[in-house]
Amino acid sequence: MKNNRSSIPGRAIALAISVCVLAMARPALAATPAETFVTGNIQTGLAILGNAHLTPAQHRAQFQIFLLGITDMKRIAIFTLGKYAAGASAADQDAFASAFQNYAVAVYRSYFERYTGQTMTVLRSTQRAPGDFIVVTNMVDKSGQPPLEIDFRVRTDGAKTVITDFSVAGIWLALAEQADFGAVLAKNGGSIPGLIQHLNTTASQY
Repeated sequence: MKNNRSSIPGRAIALAISVCVLAMARPALAATPAETFVTGNIQTGLAILGNAHLTPAQHRAQFQIFLLGITDMKRIAIFTLGKYAAGASAADQDAFASAFQNYAVAVYRSYFERYTGQTMTVLRSTQRAPGDFIVVTNMVDKSGQPPLEIDFRVRTDGAKTVITDFSVAGIWLALAEQADFGAVLAKNGGSIPGLIQHLNTTASQY
């Protein structure tokens, strides 16, 4: 009987080459709509904050217009109320959403100002549920520091695509705010006006 062992290495090499060729020939996966949304919009926001030709007032105004255009601020606001949202009147919810918007613009601007001049790279995205995605990105600066992971939660199931939360180094901002606001509400007997006053005071410090 003829020994075929000598042909096995050759077959293995041929198979490996074939796999490599197929992998190289396979087109790169197209970016998802959520990834494309994050890539374009976050770079736009960073460009606004990094524009040295704008005054501080112009930075604030343009960033507010930008942020409100890519987020569902009312949805985020009601989420941060947690269990207290169900017991809040419609008037209190609206008043809180208005105060939260001013607060969020100030807080989000302070976060993004830290990354002006950096380059954002989208790494991947995962779908939590239909129309609900987590987009994972890296922020890379020119100083050679290790990349910082910033993730965005993106909803594509509404009238327009929006960002509903983002995390820095694993900490989700809206979840953190929900915990902070819950502590304030627990101390003041669940008073939404009291929380609104707290937000206004905090926003004025940015």
